[in-house]
Amino acid sequence: MAEAGLAREHRFDIRIYYEDTDAAGIVYHAAYLRFAERARTEALRALGLPHAEMARRHDAFLVVRRIEVEYASPARLDDLVTVRTRIRRVGAVLDLDQDVLLQERLLAALRVRLVCVAGATLRPRPIPEPWRSVLRARIAAPDATPPESAA
Repeated sequence: MAEAGLAREHRFDIRIYYEDTDAAGIVYHAAYLRFAERARTEALRALGLPHAEMARRHDAFLVVRRIEVEYASPARLDDLVTVRTRIRRVGAVLDLDQDVLLQERLLAALRVRLVCVAGATLRPRPIPEPWRSVLRARIAAPDATPPESAA
């Protein structure tokens, strides 16, 4: 598996469609979870670590154990938002920060905890190599400056 550059964050752009919004044209709160899922999948793919490969080679999957979301400002129909994904910790769990930004302005901050499970039993298991090593090499600096908040 080829590793991409040593970037400490991944950025993924998402256009806001009508299906993402409520009756007022504001992004529905649960849509941010879909945006974060897409961005996590693309971040792994960019590292040469697609979900399908982990399943095929190791019968293992990364699943969400916990998500916390803090909403700062709404996204609206037709906005082009960016989901920035940064790895915070790789061990028994994988902790990520995912921020949804509109032109670098914070719209929502997600704190995500993933756990690796065995496909056959759905019981926790260690993150297999080379996933663990590649992810550890991309841990973001703890002093990373957060984006400007709209609040």
